[in-house]
Amino acid sequence: MRKLLPFILATAVLSGCQTADDPLDAPTPVSVTGPVASAIAGDMASRLAEQVGPVGTRTIKMEQDKSEFGIALEAALKGWGYAVITDGKVGKEAKPIELAYSIDRLDGQVFARLSTPSIALGRAYRATPAGATPASPLSVMQRN
Repeated sequence: MRKLLPFILATAVLSGCQTADDPLDAPTPVSVTGPVASAIAGDMASRLAEQVGPVGTRTIKMEQDKSEFGIALEAALKGWGYAVITDGKVGKEAKPIELAYSIDRLDGQVFARLSTPSIALGRAYRATPAGATPASPLSVMQRN
C-alpha cells in the first residue's frame, strides 16, 4: 500500500502532461501584394525610424528583393530619408545598418519582422482589400 500511493499520485500528475495530436501552427512565408505590402512596409519603416534614430545620417543595407513587400519597404525607408543600399556596394567609410525582414502568415494574420544587429521589430496585421491594419502591439527586442 505504501508503494501504491506514490505510484497513483505520479500517474495522476503525469496524465495532465499530454500534448495534442495536432502540431502547433508554424508561420508560413507569404507573399503580400499591392496595398497590403505598402501599408505594412510604411508602418514598419516608421517604427524602425523611431528605434534607430536620426534619419539623415543613416544608411540601411538590405538584400535586393523583387517582391512587392521588398520594393515597398525600400520605398518606405527612402520616404523616411534613409539611404538604402541593395546592391551590396558599401563605401569604405560607410557603416550601414544591416536590415533583414520577413513576412509570414499565422492564424489568418500577416506577421512582419524587421531585424538589425541591435534591434528586432515584429507586428501582426489584418489584411484587408484596402491595405492592412495592425492586429497587435509592436514587439521590440533590443540586443546588446
